[in-house]
Amino acid sequence: MTQQIVLTGITTTGTPHLGNYVGAIRPAIAASSNPEVTSFYFLADYHSIIKCQDPQRVHRSSLEVAAAWIALGLDTERSVFYRQSDIPEIPELTWILSCVTAKGLMNRAHAYKAAVAENEAGDSKDPDKGITMGLFCYPILMAADILMFRAGRVPVGKDQIQHLEMARDIAARFNHLYEPLFVLPEAEINAQAAVLSGLDGRKMSKSYNNTIPLFAPEKKLRQLIMKITTNSLPPEAPKDPATCTLFQIYQAFATAEETADLRRRYAAGIGWGEMKQMLFAYLNDHLAEPRRRYQELVDHPDHVEQLLARGAEKARAHSRPMLDAVRRAVGIRALGS
Repeated sequence: MTQQIVLTGITTTGTPHLGNYVGAIRPAIAASSNPEVTSFYFLADYHSIIKCQDPQRVHRSSLEVAAAWIALGLDTERSVFYRQSDIPEIPELTWILSCVTAKGLMNRAHAYKAAVAENEAGDSKDPDKGITMGLFCYPILMAADILMFRAGRVPVGKDQIQHLEMARDIAARFNHLYEPLFVLPEAEINAQAAVLSGLDGRKMSKSYNNTIPLFAPEKKLRQLIMKITTNSLPPEAPKDPATCTLFQIYQAFATAEETADLRRRYAAGIGWGEMKQMLFAYLNDHLAEPRRRYQELVDHPDHVEQLLARGAEKARAHSRPMLDAVRRAVGIRALGS
């Protein structure tokens, strides 16, 4: 049986939060245990510098993201876990793919179009004001990440579907011009993946500054949960769990039986203070052991570095021969060969 290859990138621009865990990290780690799948997970540090020009944040985030995935149970022996910048074949492939990618295709990228629209709405005389080539060419770098390892499936959110379609277009163009070297990847949308609300009721996101860090210390975790926005219903009033951030977060971690029991308590009336304290105690207990492992890893970055170095060697066992084949296909090879 042909081994399936699944690839997931994690951008290193911040500290992992509860929303990252339930929406991406937990399902990805669970999927990696499938013996019929070869899972590639990478720290997308080249992607991070497109929008983040804070070197300390990018550097620290690389450690925090790697430590979080390992602490939460990622098997680095079974999977291929590496840092994007440790694979020199990736930027070289990005350039080669740039040479077969139509500018018109990049003009249609959602992120680029949104940036242009924002400039035009602000009456800028230059629609490309402040737009870097990194932002403009982001989909090509993403295509290189995927095509290099012949990934057949790429778990993505709905906002990334266009990039997968572009990767397919780029791969098909190369295959048509040169040789059929690239697999055309399929987007994998997990409709069951939870999307958590943050402190203010909007989607939990670093962009909104409303996140709850996954491994916040106990005291900080309690403070953040106490800040979650609720309505003004009195304790005895029945409450709707479907519109409650507290219930949503609890449900993402609890068993079906625990969730059903809490739903009954909402119908009977529960005070917000009591619910917040209950959520804090539940999460604190659930995350205590992973938090301990995470802190140990953060305190020993050399160990994390060793794991990433081993992952890079495994990744390069795939990327070196793939790039050699691509270079030969486009005519870059030793003279006389």
